[in-house]
Amino acid sequence: MRLSKSKYLSGLQCHKKLYLETHVPALATARDETSEGRLEMGKEVGRLAHGVFPGGVLVEAGPDKLDEAVRQTSELARKPRASAIFQGAFTFGNVLVRVDILERVGRDRWRLIEVKSSTKAKDEHYPDLAIQTYVLTAAAIALSGSCVMHLNNQYIYSGGDLNLEQLFTIEDLTAEVTELLPQVPRQLASMRTVLTAPSPPVIEPDYHCEDPYPCPFWDHCTQGKPTRWIYHLSGGRTTFNKLVGLGIETIDEIPAGFPLSMQQQREKADVEWINPDLRAELTSVRYPIHHFDFETYMPAIPKYAMTRPYQTVPFQWSNHIETEDGKLRHNEYICADRRDPREELTIRLLESLGREGGICVYSGYEERILKELAEALPRFKPDIDRVIDRLWDLQKRIKKHYYHPQFIGSFSLKDVLPAVVPSLSYSDLEIKEGGAAAQQYYNMIFEATDPAGKDHIRRALLKYCERDTLALVKLRRVLLQKTNSR
Repeated sequence: MRLSKSKYLSGLQCHKKLYLETHVPALATARDETSEGRLEMGKEVGRLAHGVFPGGVLVEAGPDKLDEAVRQTSELARKPRASAIFQGAFTFGNVLVRVDILERVGRDRWRLIEVKSSTKAKDEHYPDLAIQTYVLTAAAIALSGSCVMHLNNQYIYSGGDLNLEQLFTIEDLTAEVTELLPQVPRQLASMRTVLTAPSPPVIEPDYHCEDPYPCPFWDHCTQGKPTRWIYHLSGGRTTFNKLVGLGIETIDEIPAGFPLSMQQQREKADVEWINPDLRAELTSVRYPIHHFDFETYMPAIPKYAMTRPYQTVPFQWSNHIETEDGKLRHNEYICADRRDPREELTIRLLESLGREGGICVYSGYEERILKELAEALPRFKPDIDRVIDRLWDLQKRIKKHYYHPQFIGSFSLKDVLPAVVPSLSYSDLEIKEGGAAAQQYYNMIFEATDPAGKDHIRRALLKYCERDTLALVKLRRVLLQKTNSR
């Protein structure tokens, strides 16, 4: 059975993941829109990286023609005029790897370069390079080094054509990879043993399922877990491992003497809890109350002058304004074309927020974006600073003064809202979360060509952001009602 680089990496994360991926891939949960977007972003980065190596040649045979890809690669390696080979295919011992870039550094010597869309070399990149180095070396490819090529987040795009030499950074990881090479044959042998077994290995799901990547078989492997599984207790890996060591599976089984934080005690009690100070906190915000939310995206490849890779760019906001008599009005903004949205977005936002009333947000995210806008647009800094002084964080108040059993340890808006305001949800919307909103915005601006399709996305984005701020209104009101009944 042929192993690929991706299957080898899956096997390092979890042998059960490797088995399921190979024998019953249909059990995996389909990639969501956000994951698909990350995949496409990685492909875009990879294509751009080729531009750093003029004279390089792409092996065009795809994954359905791997033997042809190996043949094409071998042929290109013999042609001195090929300064680099892109997506070269190599096999050894029934292991196949596709190499992002193989750069010729002499007549018969090469530099292995793995392209990543990250902004630094990460721990998971070392075994990625190790399996490629192992196969190429065994296939008699003389390597001068094994490297990761990633984005440089200090590169400031000046507009016009990208400076690819500055956009990318190449890190030589040869020494670190060399240390890993002796482990590779043993790891491959272990994986082949797993794959020949009649059933998958018994491996309990835990935090390894997220490290280094979320496993697509999580839903399958956890379908039999109880609702009150200890994995859902706040406190992370350390608390979870201690409880597993004691043979405890559910939160209700945690013994009285086990040390728990105040938050964990509330989760164990499994009852609604309201701090007597909640009402004073909720009424501390001044009218007119602005309920405000940004939508942002982080393009890996900078799209606007004076921005960096992965710089957060706000493209949309919503503001529900509640007056003291309970009346609501709604303002919103979205940039629907390719220009840098930040200046117009800021002008319209300052007009909507005015200079009166508190500004209800959920978490510190909006404050961070406002500070970045003030830095990028210094002429607006005094006005933005005044806006920041008016921010009032509802999430912070809820964390300190309220808990509902249906939170299951999470205080994200998407978990808090259905517990406190079950009549309001995101289920009727096309876009249901921020990652999908960012991806849809990118599609609308840079991918979609049909005007009707672009307008459809624009309206879906407006509905999503509007729901976010309406959720803040309803959440604050319902919590206030709860304090009235106490």
